[in-house]
Amino acid sequence: MERILIVDDNNDICLLLERFLSKQGYKTASVQRGEDALALLRKESFELVICDFKLPDINGLEILRRIKVLDSTTAVIIITGYSDVRTAVLTVKHGAFDYVTKPLYPDEILFTIKNALERRSQTIASAAAKPEQTTTQASTAAKPSAKSKLTSGGKRFIFGKSRAAEMLQSHIDLIAPTNMSVIITGETGTGKEFVANAIHQRSKRADKPFVAIDCGALSKELAGSELFGHLKGSFTGAMADKVGSFEHANGGTLFLDEIGNLSYENQIKLLRVLQERKIRRIGSNQDISVDVRIIAATNEDLKEAVRQGRFREDIYHRLDEFPISLVPLRERKADILIFAEHFLLLANEQLEKNIIGFDDEVKEKLKEYFWHGNLRELQNVVKRAVLLSLGEYVTLDCLPIEIREPTYLTENIITPTVSGTPVATQPNSNLKSVSENAERAAIIKVLEKTGYNKTKAAEVLNIDRKTLYNKLKAYDIHL
Repeated sequence: MERILIVDDNNDICLLLERFLSKQGYKTASVQRGEDALALLRKESFELVICDFKLPDINGLEILRRIKVLDSTTAVIIITGYSDVRTAVLTVKHGAFDYVTKPLYPDEILFTIKNALERRSQTIASAAAKPEQTTTQASTAAKPSAKSKLTSGGKRFIFGKSRAAEMLQSHIDLIAPTNMSVIITGETGTGKEFVANAIHQRSKRADKPFVAIDCGALSKELAGSELFGHLKGSFTGAMADKVGSFEHANGGTLFLDEIGNLSYENQIKLLRVLQERKIRRIGSNQDISVDVRIIAATNEDLKEAVRQGRFREDIYHRLDEFPISLVPLRERKADILIFAEHFLLLANEQLEKNIIGFDDEVKEKLKEYFWHGNLRELQNVVKRAVLLSLGEYVTLDCLPIEIREPTYLTENIITPTVSGTPVATQPNSNLKSVSENAERAAIIKVLEKTGYNKTKAAEVLNIDRKTLYNKLKAYDIHL
């Protein structure tokens, strides 16, 4: 039986982890101080140590170094808060297998533990086969692969710490264990597939397939074949039988991205599946029963599409059992650097670099930028910046010019002239836009500082609640 030592100054976390891991078949022990952990490790052998980075007497790097001195084969997983992710990366560089961020999720911690113990066994076996291998090499071999660093049933889920992020996380935890259909709405790049995957991984279907289909990329002619499959010879080009996405996802989850782009004919076929839980391949007369949970996503207003007759109302109501609306990144400023740090880790792995973080000027620019493309744009910017970075930190010159010198407050300004001489003035429409942008930013800032308490925010802004609600609606601010 593999032994695991838990080191955390929070007694509740120690107890919860001990109970959970004991049920998984591990023998556990826990202490609340680093020195106590080291004393126990001198007396007893543990295959794995799960250690909080912030302990009352020793920090994560120091205890990691001392654990490796006592026994270089002991696998170490670091527990960290989002604000300490950059430091946690250093522990991985110094021999920790991986890190997990608070709050802890059973599936994530168990997956990481299994990977760590498996990698430890592989390292020991490899060292036995090659006696000349040095301790340093063994330590390097124990570092996590890109897959293990990013996975919790396939993904590492980073939510953020803003009010919107907390609400999203609570909604996912609430809806995941059910079989209810979900419609996820949000701008392009806000992470709709990420949320769908998170729901799947926290559901009872987590061990079954998660199949994602981009309905916007399907032609009207091929959508039916991709979703429901076809028989050989059922249409020109059908050279063999094809299994559709519903069959692939049987028992699991089917994610239909940009569902509003489905043709009316295929919407009717989808309705039949939702009603009867049966599909029929193109060219076949035989029904096939399927057990699939549907999660749909769109960046358009489906209610408006229903009103215009472009989307069937009966399908909309069947899918809209639990709606989730994703807030744009620019309205979640508290989350921007958290995601930037996460994308930096990914870029380091993909580009084989060791950038530690962002300098202060870069952090400010990232927080203040509008992020039209949301998380997708942020990831691209960070990856490019990591590639361009020559030192340990991303510096200002690594950012695109539109982020270093944003022009959204002065773009589209027509400068009038008098006898060919420019006049330093701006049209009223642009002044109004600047004023509205400033007012919107001020409202969001006050909401953040008051913990999104609308009553307090209205008091700080010196307006009544009704006025605040009207402005939230006018500026499309979602809480």
